[in-house]
Amino acid sequence: MDNTDTYLLNFKGCDVHHSTVDFNLLEHLDDFEIGDDDVFIIVYPKSGKFEGSLIYFEGHRNRTEIVETVDSIPFLEYKLRTINHDKRPSPLIFSSHNPYYLAPKDLNNKKAKVYFSHLQKPQGCFDLFHFPNSVATLEGPDNMGDFMEQFLDVKVLGRLWSDHIRGWYEHRHDFNILFLMYEEMKMVRGVSVTKISNFPEKELNEEDVDDDPRANYNNILTSEVGTRTSQGRFLCKGTIGDWKCHLTVEQNEKFDRAFQRKMKDFPSKFIWDINEE
Repeated sequence: MDNTDTYLLNFKGCDVHHSTVDFNLLEHLDDFEIGDDDVFIIVYPKSGKFEGSLIYFEGHRNRTEIVETVDSIPFLEYKLRTINHDKRPSPLIFSSHNPYYLAPKDLNNKKAKVYFSHLQKPQGCFDLFHFPNSVATLEGPDNMGDFMEQFLDVKVLGRLWSDHIRGWYEHRHDFNILFLMYEEMKMVRGVSVTKISNFPEKELNEEDVDDDPRANYNNILTSEVGTRTSQGRFLCKGTIGDWKCHLTVEQNEKFDRAFQRKMKDFPSKFIWDINEE
């Protein structure tokens, strides 16, 4: 059953969650002021996470300050809570699911930093399938087969996965941007730490950027939004290749054909299995 029209609304080619999106901000992105030291973390919906708090907030890193991610790194386009950005300490850090063409105009000045984290396609689809089935305000699809068709037909939060990645990559010279693959960050910790440290010019080690259980929205999901079941959670467990255990052979083959059609000439290598290097 396709029920996406009940909670998604298309804004300039990007499907957003109509009950929480900040339409006023989206309409006036060209006027959104950005400081030279501000930071944007861009991810496709349910396609990986990036612990910005561990990098930019020393108090969070050494556990002397406890600030929820929803407050320290709020979503740019969603109003999960009322936040006065003028009163936030610098640098301002935002999360966003927006495509490149819905980035604030000032982001093109190449001074503010952009972290782009992405997850390979089948895993992202699998995680996105489970999300609306966990949230009380959303109505999830009946089964993975139906959702896969919605995903490939771009009837899901965001826009086409391949267009999202391609758009940011092909316009990378317009931004001060660092591309990070979730699977690579999980598997090649030393290389990832070096890349992450060099970008903001900070001295970090593997422990500094290790997985942070606080880097999710479980608290706001359970206490403010509501979950559909007691197992409802904001983030999945993040196991690389876990999608293979939940998709049929036919579904895997269909994904592979779609991926080859859309991304065959994309220069970045995608990691599909924990045993890949």
